[in-house]
Amino acid sequence: MKFAVLDFETTGNQSADEIIQVGLAIIEEDRSISRVYGTYVNPGIPIPPFITSLTGITDSDVADAPELEDMMMELVPMLDDVVLVGHNVAFDFNFLQNALDRCGYLPYSGRILDTMHFLKICFPSLPSYQLGMVASHFGLEHDRPHQADSDALATAQVLLKCLEEIDDLPLLTIQRLSDLFADEDSDLAWFFDGIRTEREHQSIQDLDTYTYFRQFALAVDDWTEIAPVRNEEEPNPLASVSFDEYMEQVRGRLRDILPQYETREAQDIMIGEVVKALDEDKHLLIEAGTGTGKSLGYLLPSIYQSVKQEQRVMVSTHTINLQEQLRERDIPLLTKAVPFPFKAAVFKGRGHYLCLRKFEHKINRRDFHTPKEDVITAAQMIVWLTQTESGDDEELNLGGRRGDFWDTVASDSDSCLGRACPWFRKCFYHRAKHEAGLADVVITNHSKLFTDVKANHQLLPSYDRLVIDEAHHLEDVAGKHLGLSMKYFTVTHTLTRLYKDSRNGQLPALRQMLSASAEEKATQWIGVIDRLYPDLITVKENWDRLNELLFGLIPDRGDSGESGQLTMRLSPVKKPKDWDSLAEIERQIYVTLGECIRKGEQLAAEIKEELDDYGADSLITDITGLFKDLASHREGLHQFMALDNEGIVYWMEASSNFKSKSLQMYAVPVDVSAQLKELFFDKKRSVILTSATLSVDKSFQFMIDSLGLQEAAEEGQLHTVQLPSPFNYREQALLVIPRDFPSVKGTVGDPKFVDTLVQSLAQTAEATKGRMLVLFTSYRMLRQVYEPLKEALSSSEIAVLGQGVDGGSRTKLIRRFQDSSASVLLGTSSFWEGVDIPGEALTCLAIVRLPFQPPSHPLVEAKSELLQQQKKNPFMKLSVPQAVIRFKQGFGRLVRTAQDKGIVIVFDTRVIESYYGKYFLYSLPGPKMEHMPTDQMVPRIAEWLNHNKKNEITNDESLLQ
Repeated sequence: MKFAVLDFETTGNQSADEIIQVGLAIIEEDRSISRVYGTYVNPGIPIPPFITSLTGITDSDVADAPELEDMMMELVPMLDDVVLVGHNVAFDFNFLQNALDRCGYLPYSGRILDTMHFLKICFPSLPSYQLGMVASHFGLEHDRPHQADSDALATAQVLLKCLEEIDDLPLLTIQRLSDLFADEDSDLAWFFDGIRTEREHQSIQDLDTYTYFRQFALAVDDWTEIAPVRNEEEPNPLASVSFDEYMEQVRGRLRDILPQYETREAQDIMIGEVVKALDEDKHLLIEAGTGTGKSLGYLLPSIYQSVKQEQRVMVSTHTINLQEQLRERDIPLLTKAVPFPFKAAVFKGRGHYLCLRKFEHKINRRDFHTPKEDVITAAQMIVWLTQTESGDDEELNLGGRRGDFWDTVASDSDSCLGRACPWFRKCFYHRAKHEAGLADVVITNHSKLFTDVKANHQLLPSYDRLVIDEAHHLEDVAGKHLGLSMKYFTVTHTLTRLYKDSRNGQLPALRQMLSASAEEKATQWIGVIDRLYPDLITVKENWDRLNELLFGLIPDRGDSGESGQLTMRLSPVKKPKDWDSLAEIERQIYVTLGECIRKGEQLAAEIKEELDDYGADSLITDITGLFKDLASHREGLHQFMALDNEGIVYWMEASSNFKSKSLQMYAVPVDVSAQLKELFFDKKRSVILTSATLSVDKSFQFMIDSLGLQEAAEEGQLHTVQLPSPFNYREQALLVIPRDFPSVKGTVGDPKFVDTLVQSLAQTAEATKGRMLVLFTSYRMLRQVYEPLKEALSSSEIAVLGQGVDGGSRTKLIRRFQDSSASVLLGTSSFWEGVDIPGEALTCLAIVRLPFQPPSHPLVEAKSELLQQQKKNPFMKLSVPQAVIRFKQGFGRLVRTAQDKGIVIVFDTRVIESYYGKYFLYSLPGPKMEHMPTDQMVPRIAEWLNHNKKNEITNDESLLQ
């Protein structure tokens, strides 16, 4: 095969736009790149400014360039007898066909391949498939992104990487891929068919590299073969070793592994406090700011304690991100640093693991909802099986809508065959469970912690000592899990997976299988299935109607959150009018669904007993699982609609854009402190809670109250520690408050406020050369500022990125912000924490308003009412502490390393004018604080930055001397 890799730069992406540059790289049959052709093209029209800023191509670059016809005369001969390749090739192919047509050539009719498809299939775990990111991941030179010749060469090198990867795949995987695409009338089908034919004529290699099972090549063997990490006959490696001796050895090894390693005071204090709490069976609240190194601060004592006492320690994080960071970064480091073998296992919720039985079933039946996308996802996963040892979806870059695919192949308890499953010994979920059972330290997440509690501790291995990281989220997660939440789509997906129409769904698939079987009862069973269809349709129609009516109750209020979020609280005391007619619809759903579930489960049990066929077994298991899901949805809905418990807050949320299809129902306990006390602090010997933000004005009382630790505190069972900051905030951070800044009521700024804010942000951004993160508490205010700020900065080449305005996820926006030399990023609630932008990329953090939660949010409202009944002040006991913790989280975005320096601007003058403002300022880790008139702010910021620059230069010079 000879490939021609094509890339165009154009004046836009509509078919009427013009080509301004072309790049073509030719790959010969021996896989050498023999030629890279590139030229500008004169488009005959001015180049739009945003294209110039993206590509760097100006009108003067193309002024003397050849016109389209002249360029095509050179290009067309090079496209003879080649396979055309591009990165997102449809775009370039469209422009090529257009140009061929305009210049009087026949259309291109050869084969076309897309490197996007190849990358997804060959490298299923790449974090991004964007060309620049891929090039840097592979260490390819790509010095002029968005210039056609550089893009074409980079794409050609990426294609060669993919072809090498395909060469290394086992033959069985190639055959699977070829079968998968065979039904597609596509050039990928032609390509894999060719590779298969070629490989089948070679002698077979790689028989020992993979495990072959049921026509798949896997990277893992049976999990039943995994042995404990230490031999039980041998003496305990810590039998006569004190904790200090152990730490001495660990530090020695850390110095060997990391030449720049030095002990940190705060981390040493933390290690001592954690081991003391574990040893004395006490609970501990420990606040550890950024830079403490808190993961090692609790992991080192946990490893010592669990190995010495032979009792495992459970570690729980709030985010999967932190769980991954512990897996990828901290555990491998400690495996080298700890002087004896230990095992730390990561164990997530079941839905994160691939169910091999469901995957095999889906592929063999080609059960694809959106065939074009699903076939690529299936191919990605077939290749991933040759690489993954955990089967964890976090390793897969599924992008976009393909999460729907994952839902149909994820492991779940309701459709698990357990030991009866042919895949049992290879099962990823049971592997993770087995490894957790063998581990000294198990790393899970808050969500799984509560799922385990609800399942009577059947999911996690037993533990008496627990470390909770990111503990400021515990109360929130507890509420969600100890309560109830239901989405419109959760129920709809379950119903449509059972029965979408006469051809799609698990019941029609079963019907089809039965009609082809010789079983004498088949006709009778088909009759049952046919009678189920109308009932399921009725349930779906009632469910849709109920959601529409519930959505109709929600008043459309002014500021509706980040993306038009609307909320409404429902009160058990005062139900909305016409609630009875809604309850009647729910009753009909309850009755009809009850009948469906009864018949469905009975049918499944009967078929399973009488029909001995693995294909049918697999299908029956999935159908039984779906009926079980429906049963739990039915109970959940019944509970929600009953509105009969005053200790529960009931509310609905929806988006004004997607209306009733986005409806979510919640029923959450107002106060979870008693349950947390009972489930954890009374039952466990030692619970360690840590986070960067646990205290308010140097006191832990807010956390003690909300987590149910008051009794432990009174009985001397609780120790609280606030660690000193490892950073010199006085030198590293300046906090500025413009004291005459206009104030604002509510979530919308008046014209004066918005104008002053835009002007101040624009001037500051010029002084800091962009590199600025602006945090809002209201999405509407972010939108009010976005366009005018863009306008104000248009002449200074500083880009403005806005959450929810510029497409893409939070991660994508942060990446764009980090990659761009000068930009301002506007974010709302999800940017206040968990965003890590160390170094030069972030110099200035602007906080527009103090992050109070909207008092009208149902949960806040109910908690406030409860405090009022207890004769407490809800504002001081709830609103202020919550806002202070969020404010500290926001502040923590700025200084992430000992080298970071930066400015924080607080535009909300309540921090200096109100009686509660001091709680915000006193809770910060000691930056330099100044307030001044707004017009003096930018000169002061410039002066502080310059002074710091000079100091750095002086320091560098003194180092050189």
